[in-house]
Amino acid sequence: MPDHSKVSDAEWLVLETLWENQPAGANDIVSALASRTDWKPNTIKTLINRLVKKEVVGFEKQGRSYLYFPLVSRTKIIKKERQSFLKRFFKGAFTPMVAGMVENQELSLEEIRELRRILDRAEAGAKEKRE
Repeated sequence: MPDHSKVSDAEWLVLETLWENQPAGANDIVSALASRTDWKPNTIKTLINRLVKKEVVGFEKQGRSYLYFPLVSRTKIIKKERQSFLKRFFKGAFTPMVAGMVENQELSLEEIRELRRILDRAEAGAKEKRE
């Protein structure tokens, strides 16, 4: 089973590069990350290989090189990370997490309205499920 929830911050940068420009060869990924990091090419290639082992990135051989592409969407990994964060820091309880974030953050009126819209949609969906 793929281990999508264990993507490190460094691996995330490689994935972002692939989501933006896929498929890509290792040298293309190295070039794309050169402006964002000070990593050596071998470091980036190691990160690519880790992602392949985690079954988050796939590859296809083309001649003497390989083209890499993401096997998992950004949305799916974010969902897994969010679930992991919630379990680890809030014992899976959503309300304390949101309350803590809202209480410790200055929200604009538009952000408050957007949160209210999201909660209203969630409430409507919960009511439909009950009926």
